[in-house]
Amino acid sequence: QVHLVESGGGSVQAGGSLALSCAASGDAFSGYCMGWFRKAPGKEREGVAAIDADNAKTYADSVKGRFTISRDTAKNTLYLQMNNLHAEDTAVYYCAAEKNFCQLRVSSWLTHVPLLPTYWGQGTQVNVST
Repeated sequence: QVHLVESGGGSVQAGGSLALSCAASGDAFSGYCMGWFRKAPGKEREGVAAIDADNAKTYADSVKGRFTISRDTAKNTLYLQMNNLHAEDTAVYYCAAEKNFCQLRVSSWLTHVPLLPTYWGQGTQVNVST
């Protein structure tokens, strides 16, 4: 099992940047697929970015070229660098992790029918104002 704790959310003006972190504890971090999801008011939860066990990265079309997912296995930490933020990026951002069959499941995380990860953080709020 793994315990996830996000940090780094806050308020920023459109065009600004924020960096989210997700500290993992418990099981070995490197064997997991990891991802960032977000939930905006009145909208369904959506996958934003994912990194698989081989460190291959995928992004939602809405954030490509603006967001970067990465992880530091030595620090057991997942990151999401968010640049050129838009008002529509306002949401609660969640870090998530999966170990079982993760290479199969991670490919679904950015689709409309995701096989959701098992482990979730508590979420961190990101507010982007115009």
